[in-house]
Amino acid sequence: MALVYPFRAYRYNPELAPFDRVLTQPYDKISPAQQEKYYAADPHNLITVEKGRTFPDDTPQNNVYTRAAAALKNWIAQRVVVRDAAPSFYAYSQEFTVPGTSTRRTRRGFIGAGKLEDYANEVVFRHEHTLSGPKADRLELLRHTRTHTGQLFMLYSDPIRKIDVILEETEKTEKPVTEMLDEYGVVHRLWAISDPAKVSAIQAAMAHQKLVIADGHHRYETSLNFRNEMRTRAGKLLPDADYERSMMTFVNTQSEGLIILPTHRVVSNLRDFSWSSVRRYLEPWFATEVFSFSNDMQREEAIEKLRYRLTAAKNQRAIGVYPTPASGNRAFYLLTLRPEADLAQILPGLSPLQRQLDVVLLHQGILEPALGVTPHAVASEANLAYEREFRAALEAVDRGAQIAFLLNPVDVEAVMRVATSGEVMPQKSTDFYPKLMSGITMYRVDE
Repeated sequence: MALVYPFRAYRYNPELAPFDRVLTQPYDKISPAQQEKYYAADPHNLITVEKGRTFPDDTPQNNVYTRAAAALKNWIAQRVVVRDAAPSFYAYSQEFTVPGTSTRRTRRGFIGAGKLEDYANEVVFRHEHTLSGPKADRLELLRHTRTHTGQLFMLYSDPIRKIDVILEETEKTEKPVTEMLDEYGVVHRLWAISDPAKVSAIQAAMAHQKLVIADGHHRYETSLNFRNEMRTRAGKLLPDADYERSMMTFVNTQSEGLIILPTHRVVSNLRDFSWSSVRRYLEPWFATEVFSFSNDMQREEAIEKLRYRLTAAKNQRAIGVYPTPASGNRAFYLLTLRPEADLAQILPGLSPLQRQLDVVLLHQGILEPALGVTPHAVASEANLAYEREFRAALEAVDRGAQIAFLLNPVDVEAVMRVATSGEVMPQKSTDFYPKLMSGITMYRVDE
């Protein structure tokens, strides 16, 4: 049973802090260059809290976490950040152009305080494992600031779209309390929903939902760890305590704007790499199409053919390949799983759900047996790099990488099936686009 609650969000005061100058991308998507850009944008930019600078002379009394807490406290005192008067759910829409196309989409969801559930309760499900380093950092930040600034991105499935109807009606009849254009051309809009009837309707519609974490696994588990610490301190269970909940953005899997982008793989630093040897190894299981080119014009034509065929052959389990040229032969390739191929033989020891994932087929059916890229090498990123953009993966080979593998995006239904079955996907299997802005609402954990 998914329990969700309205809350009095802390939000930036646009009269003192224009949204486009103070909100940031999620902490794990902020590059060093973006960090500096955010610092230069406004003295109240959330970067000080979300991902502040560290210095060699930091001390236990003066460090990235203490500075974050002090900044947030000062902003609240100066009314740069103010608390809403009424407990609310927040309708949140993102209007964007699908990368690599001219198609415009709008993804809709709502922000609320969701009850934190242990995975064993089978209410909240994960689709990937987490790393200890990021969780330790986020926990220390939460201990100091007592504030959730980043969003947990949660999926639920409602074909009837009960909540979406409420969100769309709110958009049509009310003016957004937040509207901004981010650095990727995404328009973010926010509406406060405090009407008791609408609040109750949203809670009722969510009551029997199962939730799958789309983005924010580290932050979710950090929230669980903080909750457990606070329970120990309290010495008893306080169901209505703020720390029993965390700020979450809930998106229906039926939303027309729910987009998952593929994350392509680029391989480097292999000893004795030979594409012809790899092809021979894969020949029993994969049919191969070749898109040769000898000049820039032919290359562009070959790229478009590869992209078209990769998408068209998705249901046949297709993977695009661009190896470094050997003996002057320049070509892209499409590997398509042969109908007679036995996935149980190619991917032994895996569940049927795992065998249906292209990223698993790539890692355990190609990268490890044919190229020797072991799970340890993947975890250490000794041989593997990741690219969101199709052309960026190809250009990495042109700059010296040995081979790029191009993937189709995973379906959201597959993510839901894997997660709710208690299984996980490999790291970087999903890239939900666009990202949710940090600081668009904030949830304070007073106790």
